[in-house]
Amino acid sequence: MTDDTPTVRQSAETWESLFRAQVSLMRRIRQDPAFSELPIAEYDVLFNLSRRPSGWTRLNELNDHLLISQPSLSRMVDRLEAKKLLTKRPAQSDHRGVELTLTDAGRALQRRIGSAHVHRIREVLAPLLDPAEMEELKALTDRISARLGR
Repeated sequence: MTDDTPTVRQSAETWESLFRAQVSLMRRIRQDPAFSELPIAEYDVLFNLSRRPSGWTRLNELNDHLLISQPSLSRMVDRLEAKKLLTKRPAQSDHRGVELTLTDAGRALQRRIGSAHVHRIREVLAPLLDPAEMEELKALTDRISARLGR
């Protein structure tokens, strides 16, 4: 082990700190009144669908961006479809999978909640970190994601 290799303890403490910060932030952000209209987990599905360049994505590809199981996502998608916020179709390439896209109503709701949500994120983070610290934190978390292949 070289001098610049983190110790087991340092790695564990770093993970714990990152995890606790995320939990604390999510508790604050979940209090956003915007989520009275749609739970944050359902909003996350709409948000991730809104980021698809083609507008469509396979269910299993969407699941790669969420922290819920495939069966839970399938049930959530059924609820969002019943609310007319998204549409499903057989996958164009092989008809075995399912592809999803936002409806106009889903896109409008995602934009409305998203606008309020980003303002809430700023309200929570701005008193905690200055712009340079935000850039530094973003660079570190982006590096972690890139090195993990996401």
